[in-house]
Amino acid sequence: MSERVAGLPEGQYADLDNGHRIHYLDQGQGPVIVFLHGSGSGASGHSNFKYNYPWFVEQGYRVIVPDLIGYGYSDKPDDVEYPLDFFVECVHQTLQTIGVERYSLVGNSLGGAIAIKYTLDYPSLVEKLILMAPGGLEQQADYFTMPGMQVMKEVFTSGPMAPERLEDFIRRGLVYDDSVVDAHLVSERWGIFQQQNSQVITTMTVPELTDRLGEIACPTLAFWGVNEKMMPETGIMKLAKGIPDIRLTLVSQCGHWVMVEHRELFNRQTLDFLQNG
Repeated sequence: MSERVAGLPEGQYADLDNGHRIHYLDQGQGPVIVFLHGSGSGASGHSNFKYNYPWFVEQGYRVIVPDLIGYGYSDKPDDVEYPLDFFVECVHQTLQTIGVERYSLVGNSLGGAIAIKYTLDYPSLVEKLILMAPGGLEQQADYFTMPGMQVMKEVFTSGPMAPERLEDFIRRGLVYDDSVVDAHLVSERWGIFQQQNSQVITTMTVPELTDRLGEIACPTLAFWGVNEKMMPETGIMKLAKGIPDIRLTLVSQCGHWVMVEHRELFNRQTLDFLQNG
């Protein structure tokens, strides 16, 4: 059981058929939106989407915000490997346990790759798909050429970890305007990071899904920060040309976290897409 982290809300837990336990927030009533967060040290659903999911509750939606396996308050097994299909399996079993039948998926980074694979595996369950610089569009080695990955390597291998090192990576690797990085965000992520083990990072494998994007039939909205440092920009045209029914928004002065750096734009455009397609 994960220890509570100051300022990081605790919701409910789903005991899965595969034996793992997943933490999730479940708020509001109405059409269901599932938010799938990215990877990285100390990541959690709330920390990724705290500027978004409460607003959608106010707009009349039911939001489900799980912590992915290995993250947040969810189980962090150190005796399994973490291929993409394992994340998809845990998300699917969580939603089955909750009892929701149709939903729109929102995913950024690793969460975007999970959302793409989930939509391919369970097309009848996904109404709409919203992606923010998703993974799964390149060979894994290509990501490690990106400047944000170089920052991550520099920060995390140059000495003992401390909150200041984690903050340095967030400021230099994940965002364009680091004024969005406050002490509360760093504290949330540091609290979870201290409870994580390295297994999820060292064994995570995300295959390239580009050749299968044409199978995605549901309407899709994608965002991409022009100043992205983590994901190769070749992914932009792979999405644009690969998914048959897609609207793609390029956001200037924006890094990897469009839903944080440009939260109002992200919320408005996503709401319009959910309402009008």
